[in-house]
Amino acid sequence: MKIKSYLYIALLICTGQVSFSQDTIHKQGNVLGGKIIDGDTIPHITLEEVYVIANLKPNNWWQKLKYKRLINNIKKVYPYAKLARKKFQEMNEYYLSLKTEKEKRQYMNGLEKELMDEFGDELKQLSISQGRLLLKLIDRETGHTSYEILKDYKGSVSAFFWQALAKLFGSDLKSDYDPMGEDWIIEQLIFLYEQGLL
Repeated sequence: MKIKSYLYIALLICTGQVSFSQDTIHKQGNVLGGKIIDGDTIPHITLEEVYVIANLKPNNWWQKLKYKRLINNIKKVYPYAKLARKKFQEMNEYYLSLKTEKEKRQYMNGLEKELMDEFGDELKQLSISQGRLLLKLIDRETGHTSYEILKDYKGSVSAFFWQALAKLFGSDLKSDYDPMGEDWIIEQLIFLYEQGLL
């Protein structure tokens, strides 16, 4: 009789522990995955990226005005920069497949005319500050300054001419995008824009 009682109590304890552990796992969420490193199993989970955004609230009315203007400029210009990246990738693939210099020159002239017909009027409406921002964002998106792109595809003379013209209007085709330096606010505003928070 004693043995049956002990077995019965042991059985209750075991089933109680199993149901308790199942409830605990269910309440805590997902079971962790693991990786085996040097024969030892180590729990492993992948965390989502967390972005820390600086407080971008301006202090005075002048900074508020500049900040608001920068937001509006980004909303207007950033889609063109993304389009420039897409066109640059398409153009680069086809351009590299061409054999002769004549074919390359004809392709570039045709592409330039096509782009001017499609976007010329809109781009002419940009302000000087929007144009400067676009030059920086083209560098951000393509990894090449506008000067480098012109020099590679249209030649040094053309790049020099357009650089001199840009300098007359206070712009610079060689302007680099520096997300950790002077352009950190632009980088954070672009992140907010892409998340739909602007």
